[in-house]
Amino acid sequence: MAHLALDQALPSSWIDEVFQAHRQRQYPRELLFSSVVELMLLVTLGLRPSLHAAARKMADRLPVSLAALYAKVQRTEPAVLRALVQGSAQRLVPLVGCLPERQSLAGWQLRVFDGNHLPASEKRLAPLRGLRGAALPGHTLVVYDPDSALVCDIVACEDAHESERTGAAALIERAQAQQVWIGDRHFCTQAIVQGLAERGAGCIVREHARHPRLRSCGLWSEQIDIETGRVREQAIELAEPHAGALKYWRRIEIALHAPTESGDQAIVLWSNLPPEIDAATIARLYRKRWRIEGMFGRLESVLHSEIKTLGHPRAALLGFAVAVLAYNVLALLKQLIEHAHRQRHPELDVSTYHLAVDIASDYGPMLRILPSEHWPRADDDPRQLVDRLLRLSSRMSPKQLATSKRKPKDAQAKGYVDGSIARSHVSTARVLKQAEGKRP
Repeated sequence: MAHLALDQALPSSWIDEVFQAHRQRQYPRELLFSSVVELMLLVTLGLRPSLHAAARKMADRLPVSLAALYAKVQRTEPAVLRALVQGSAQRLVPLVGCLPERQSLAGWQLRVFDGNHLPASEKRLAPLRGLRGAALPGHTLVVYDPDSALVCDIVACEDAHESERTGAAALIERAQAQQVWIGDRHFCTQAIVQGLAERGAGCIVREHARHPRLRSCGLWSEQIDIETGRVREQAIELAEPHAGALKYWRRIEIALHAPTESGDQAIVLWSNLPPEIDAATIARLYRKRWRIEGMFGRLESVLHSEIKTLGHPRAALLGFAVAVLAYNVLALLKQLIEHAHRQRHPELDVSTYHLAVDIASDYGPMLRILPSEHWPRADDDPRQLVDRLLRLSSRMSPKQLATSKRKPKDAQAKGYVDGSIARSHVSTARVLKQAEGKRP
């Protein structure tokens, strides 16, 4: 199943075509870009511990030296990464369309956008070795579709200190009518919200404390009860609307039943959606913004999206982008397996982690044992490919792939302790031995 989905999403010939169309200074000579993506895919799936180990394993098929490989990886241009993610998602959309449609808002497509900063890398590069501070290789702006569970666009930023709003300006250039863009308060700026409105797209963003400025505010409506609190709305007008852009917006306030983790008692949203979409619906749609946070968590825990041995910004961003490509394949397989077992297991929630573990354990031996002419190939017709994948999905055991629900931990304030106590250590065996005689 994984090989069929990968063959549909990332065929080698298509990867080289994307590279050729979007490259700026790079060029293919002996090492094709599809081979680089294949090596990085082995690392992100956990089949190889590092890019160096993956290259050594393929030494007989690698036409260049390791130094040349790393040089090509470190020169991968962000425009190529964005084109790969966009094109791969578009190749998977017809397969997702063959499954029962899931629309959070009828007639609209949801787009959740947020930033993801890569953690500090190892200081293997010579200019970094004398620095005491953390070396940050960059960050990425990501657009996520919560209905199809696919990442449909990214903007890679090499400068870790560059504002996320700069990358967001490039993202909203692809905004279209009948799309709802959902973002956090960091993206509540004049340029972003007006840019979305000028392209005919709707938006739901959390209100920022300082900007944009308002010219006038209308009266608050009556409060409406929803699952998380009480909702009311008012009309607002921006102080400096762009010429020809929508001048009037709505502000939606949600008085929460329980405060957020940061202690906020209320959440205030801005939206330009038409009046027939009520405030309660907008408040419920904003809750789907948290799905991108879960996706980021799965990228880190399920796939190796943060390769700390890659300190060069472009190399680290390539690793993250390839992890995004692999995540889209896993998201498709997850939906196929759930759909195949829906009648007998209507509440089945497939674990992306267990799915990735199964693939990592079986995919490598399959590639070693089967000659390339026996590998399965994706069908040209999306419906035939989906039927083939569903037949394979029906043979899998739902119990082996189902998520394991954990009881939430009780929040306990640790309080302040002296630094010497915080840095001290204990013997786990002695602590357990002392606890044996204590009754709860």
